[in-house]
Amino acid sequence: MAADRNDDIIGEIDRLVAEERALRGRSTTSGLADEERARLREVEIRLDQCWDLLRQRRALSEYGEDPSAARIRPPGEVEGYRN
Repeated sequence: MAADRNDDIIGEIDRLVAEERALRGRSTTSGLADEERARLREVEIRLDQCWDLLRQRRALSEYGEDPSAARIRPPGEVEGYRN
């Protein structure tokens, strides 16, 4: 079901946001190790991908198309949206 898949994506977004907040919180109090900085970057990219996927699914559904046709786009593509 489309709604179930959207809920899964939203759940993943929630989990990643919590992890991002924890890492950012540590960065202001004690700094981050190289591995943690790398993980923060991975989380940021994954969040962008999840939001993009959710937007694709919602747009497809809104126009009567199959939301399962939405695909995770590569980091370079979703990261480019910021510019």
